[in-house]
Amino acid sequence: MAENESWRRDSEEDEDEDERDESYYGSQKNAVIFAIEVSPSMLASPPPSDDKKADTDSPTIAALKCAYQLMQQRIISNPKDMMGVLLFGTEKSKFQDEANTSGVISYPHCYLLNDLDVPSAEDVKALRNLLEDDDSSEEVLQPSEEKATMANMLFCANQIFTTRAPNFGSRKLLIITDNDDPHPNDKDASQSAAVRAKDLYDLGVIIELFPISKPDHEFDLSKFYDDIRYRDPEQTDIDALGMTGHQDHKAGGNDGISLLNSLLSDINSKQVAKRALFSNMPFEIGPGFKISVKGYNILQKQAPARSTYVYVDGEQAQIAVGETTKQDENTQKTVEKVEIKKAYKFGNEQVLFTPEEQKQMKDFGPPGIRILGFKPQSMLPNWASMKKATFIFPSEDGYVGSTRVFSALWQKLLKDNKMGIAWFIARSNATPVLVAILPSSEKIDSNSNQQVIPQGLWLYQLPFVDDLRQPPEILKPLVSPDNLIDAMRKIVQQLQLPKAEYDPSKYPNPALQWHYKILQAMALEEEIPSIPEDKTIPKYRQIDKRAGEYALLWMGALELASRAGPTRKREAMDENSGSAAPKKRVKVEPKDETSLSDMSLKALRGVVEGETLSKHTVAELKTLCTAKGLASTGKKADLVDRIEQWVEGQA
Repeated sequence: MAENESWRRDSEEDEDEDERDESYYGSQKNAVIFAIEVSPSMLASPPPSDDKKADTDSPTIAALKCAYQLMQQRIISNPKDMMGVLLFGTEKSKFQDEANTSGVISYPHCYLLNDLDVPSAEDVKALRNLLEDDDSSEEVLQPSEEKATMANMLFCANQIFTTRAPNFGSRKLLIITDNDDPHPNDKDASQSAAVRAKDLYDLGVIIELFPISKPDHEFDLSKFYDDIRYRDPEQTDIDALGMTGHQDHKAGGNDGISLLNSLLSDINSKQVAKRALFSNMPFEIGPGFKISVKGYNILQKQAPARSTYVYVDGEQAQIAVGETTKQDENTQKTVEKVEIKKAYKFGNEQVLFTPEEQKQMKDFGPPGIRILGFKPQSMLPNWASMKKATFIFPSEDGYVGSTRVFSALWQKLLKDNKMGIAWFIARSNATPVLVAILPSSEKIDSNSNQQVIPQGLWLYQLPFVDDLRQPPEILKPLVSPDNLIDAMRKIVQQLQLPKAEYDPSKYPNPALQWHYKILQAMALEEEIPSIPEDKTIPKYRQIDKRAGEYALLWMGALELASRAGPTRKREAMDENSGSAAPKKRVKVEPKDETSLSDMSLKALRGVVEGETLSKHTVAELKTLCTAKGLASTGKKADLVDRIEQWVEGQA
């Protein structure tokens, strides 16, 4: 049995690369532990302030709220990620659910609030109840008189990662504290903490610090945390190019930036693992001159994703396990995989290929990037965009010295406003494409001080000649009178956004957020909201206050211009110029009302011989094909050829 599969299917598979990338990204697992210090300074409420955006929560409560909100986000968007909350510096001690009969506390002054696991609805409820119930929070968030040693906390985190997530590719320990020197007079304790941090690094755990500075004291990393923060090698390469630094978080500051929002933004940016689309890919700059790079899919569309099907007709909801079988359409016989062959249509015949032959047809060489030449960036038109760009960054794993060469190429392209044209094969058996290599400089968000666009190189896919389509004819634009343009300019000026730019962080996708809120309410047994929050709805009162008067004036001017009409306006312009405009005579040619489908064969042969058939519209050609029993599909040139062949066959 042969399964018909056209060449168009191959192009559709290429168009579905984004969906495959999305599934690839969704299959990655992250393990994150929030290590939050509990101390009198971390529990102190900020001083009162008249600023509406000033902090009202203590740093510890803000950190717990941050963990709660991120747990809500990740439980839906990344259902395979594991999260845990570890408090250190507490009077009470708790570690997992093991039975302790000896009375010896494994990790004193460390309280495992949420064990490292895939967050469930019960975990989210427990964390929410802790934040809402003052009695339980005071019982748990009671600072100890004796300070917890950092070595003890790091060893506790080590044990959690080892037992709960031993094989995860991305494991991070997020430390939130305002104490920059936990062991000021104990050198042995500091060295012991450095040893425990090195053990975590050897296990592949990355320690991320979120320092909280006080109004009267700036957090100093050099006192202690520089010795325990072992950096990611990829982050070291980033720092070598001068890309990013750490961010302080102000406690009780009146700068208008909430500590909670600051922590959320910073943790979100660091919690996402660096997942390479390809690693150690050869980047050939010249003949025999190669470096190695990694590619990242930075721009990814966020959409609701259904991970599983659920059967709800039973007593309890269960995850449905799907099975797929293929049957013959005629005999309803089950068809095995070995019986299926793929074929491509060529005319009216089917050409069969073996799997090995299909691989050979798609094989254009090993994966790699090969520069063909350089062009000015001004030669790249806006319509050449095919897909989202891929960000590449150097890697020392394939070729030593790749970072320096990559940095030199990036600086040269950026300085001279040039771009590279390269041959690019993303993976084995992938379709080769031509790409423009575009440099980018770093852009920082002024509000959150976070990186928006990294500095590096982007692979911008270019179209082949087969991808080009004939653009539609552009109609001659209508030009408004000058008084209408001036009046509209005032309206536009009054409706300018702050800083004259669009900030997407202020406008979440209402449909996506509504979907998540419904899921969250059902999972946490909360009241299902009835009205979605849509920040894209215009502020009509503010618009009317700013531009309502100007809009009414513009409408009055528009009504006067419409009454004048184009003829009277042209005469008025001629009178003002003091010259009489000559009247143009329009030559009206008699139009042949006889359609193609109503023509006789002799008349139709005359149209074909006169080579005027292509001047008729596509609709007329399709009507004629239908009337003569011909196929009416295809482009205009195909229809013309089909009709001409039919006329020649009628001789």
